[in-house]
Amino acid sequence: MTGTQSIYQRGLDRPVAGPNRRGDKRVAVIGAGACGVCAAKYLLDSGFDVTVFEIGSQIGGMWCYENDNNRSSAYRTLHINTSRGVTRFSDLDFDADTQPFPDHFDMHRYLVAYADHFGVTPHIRFQCPVAKVEPLNEGDNEAGKWALTLEDGEREVFDSVIVATGHLTKPLHVPEFQKFSGEYLHSHDYKVPEPYVGKRICVVGVGNSACDIVSDVCVTSPRCVLVARSGVIVLPKLMFGRAFTDITAKIQRPWIPRKVRQRITRFLAWLTHGDMRKLGFKDVGEATHVTSNATVVTDIAYRRIDVKQGIERVDGKTIHFADGTEEDFDVLIAATGYEIDLDFMPKDILAVEDNKLDLYMRMVPPGLPGLYFMGFFNTDTALNMVFEHQARWLREVLLGNATLPPDADMRQAAADRAAWYASRYKHTPRHTIEEEHVRYLGDLKRALKAML
Repeated sequence: MTGTQSIYQRGLDRPVAGPNRRGDKRVAVIGAGACGVCAAKYLLDSGFDVTVFEIGSQIGGMWCYENDNNRSSAYRTLHINTSRGVTRFSDLDFDADTQPFPDHFDMHRYLVAYADHFGVTPHIRFQCPVAKVEPLNEGDNEAGKWALTLEDGEREVFDSVIVATGHLTKPLHVPEFQKFSGEYLHSHDYKVPEPYVGKRICVVGVGNSACDIVSDVCVTSPRCVLVARSGVIVLPKLMFGRAFTDITAKIQRPWIPRKVRQRITRFLAWLTHGDMRKLGFKDVGEATHVTSNATVVTDIAYRRIDVKQGIERVDGKTIHFADGTEEDFDVLIAATGYEIDLDFMPKDILAVEDNKLDLYMRMVPPGLPGLYFMGFFNTDTALNMVFEHQARWLREVLLGNATLPPDADMRQAAADRAAWYASRYKHTPRHTIEEEHVRYLGDLKRALKAML
């Protein structure tokens, strides 16, 4: 384990105090992406009877390019934002052919190897979409359990269900942008730059996908505009010849105050890119999810990309910008985020409102024992590491080593968590599931200790 890894794994990896139990429950995991296979691995290690339901024919979820489950947003040039040392799971390294910043081919290959190495693959049922998840009726002899109905009509009963389907599959569209009479698409549907050669292109958004895509298409576009409706901090991929995430990992410690960590990170980004306002971006006001990109700042400096700060309206192929200018475009690509999609969950059981799930510790819906969620968050570090912490935490609950608080206490804790982020972050659907990992992992550890 590397030095960076030891920083991240410290805490929930240690066995908890309590009975040395083995799992005796039947658990369904929905989704065979990184989160789902991670959850299955930890539960199988503890003896649970685990079945993973995957809608497509591939392991890897969003990291499987052109995945036949039609849920992947990966484009051909996609690389992960964190270095391979930070991105890997704690107990399996990438193979020797993996790049310093893995691309989706590397990630897919790694996740397949992970599932094979830890014996998860035989427990995956491929091309097995789940149509409905519902608790059994109170009068049923097996009350307290959960029924999964598959699309082919088959029905199976489980003691617990873990939903690991992710939150980056259902595009969030802005109706005004859909009025564009040229070629309109959401970033979810963008795959390769070749169809856009020679076209005038407007990309809306300033997140990771928007910046990747605009840098993809700008070199062959006679006019390329990036619309950044909010301020942004663009973190570099490399600094001083090292992965930026390896450098910032050194300050991701709970004893370093949050504001100090933020200031150091912003200062390092400023050293690399200078004042983002000079590139045309708004000043950063409320906190936002940071963007990481290796090329977009250079493309803006080379005037391959022009930055605009908002769109007033769309009239045919003419886009009217907030600065009073207007231009005609051939293509409008909207990197406007995603909606949480739980189409298999009846709304009278659990409803998604304002792109928000009221979950205790981002995992437990109060009042629905046996139902859990993993991976429904945005965070400021590698997702795989946080998946592992969630899996270990949930394992102790399912083993009976830890007892969840009363429903009222969990609801209050979820409300307090939402209020904390709402008071600090920009009010957008994306930020309803924002998590700063240092804070979150500390809270997980403290919550687990209180539950033992």
